[in-house]
Amino acid sequence: MTSGSPESFWDERAREQALFFVDNTVDYRHPDVERFWAEGEQAVGAILAELGVEVRATDTIVEIGCGVGRLTRALAARAAHVIALDVSGEMLARARELNPALGNVTWLHGDGRSLAGVLDASADGCFSHVVFQHLPDPELTLGYVREMARVLRPGGWAAFGVSTDPAVHRPKRRAGWRLAALLGRGPRGQEHPAWLGSAVPLDRLERCAGEAGLELERVLHPGTQFTLVRGRRRA
Repeated sequence: MTSGSPESFWDERAREQALFFVDNTVDYRHPDVERFWAEGEQAVGAILAELGVEVRATDTIVEIGCGVGRLTRALAARAAHVIALDVSGEMLARARELNPALGNVTWLHGDGRSLAGVLDASADGCFSHVVFQHLPDPELTLGYVREMARVLRPGGWAAFGVSTDPAVHRPKRRAGWRLAALLGRGPRGQEHPAWLGSAVPLDRLERCAGEAGLELERVLHPGTQFTLVRGRRRA
C-alpha cells in the first residue's frame, strides 16, 4: 500500500466515520445506525427489482465493494454464500465486527483492480452498488467488468451501478467543506480522486462487456451518476 492509494484513502475514511463514507446521506457526526442498516436492505431490494434479478437460496454471490457490510447483510439473507470484497482492510475489519452472525459470508481483501481470490465460473451472481462511481479511472471499472465475466458461471448475472455522467466527477473546491473538515465537523477527502471517481462511456462499457462474454441485457438511467446495469454471462 502506498501513500495516497485507494486502499489508504478508504482505510482513513473507515477510521474517520465508516458509516458516512458508505452512505453519505447519513449524518456525518451522528449517523442513525438503525436507518443505515434498514436502508441497506431497501436498496438491495429496489435494485434487484428494478433490474429484474432474483437471488436464489442456493446462489453464491460476489459483492464488489462491501464496505462495512451494509448490503452484504441483505444479500446474505437471500443467498447460500456471499463473497464480500473490499479494497480497505479497515472497512473489512469493521464489517466483521458489525456482522458477527453472518456465517455464510467470506470477507475478502481485494487489490483494487480485480477479483483475485474468486475462482473462475464459481459465482451465480455479482452485485455492486455505488462503488464503481468512486474509481478514479474508468479502465478500473472496465477491468472489473471483465473480472465479473470471468467469475460468473454460464448464465450467471451481474447487477451493478456505474456513472455515465462525467460532469459529476469534476472537483468542487468549496472553502466551507475544507474548514468543516479541518475542524472535525465535516468529512475529509472530498477532493481526492478515490472519492471524486470517474464516468464510463456506455459504448466502451458495452464493447468491453461483449468482448469478455457478458451480455448487457438492461441499462437503466443512462447519462446519470447512477446508471444501473444487468449483464448475463454467455453460455
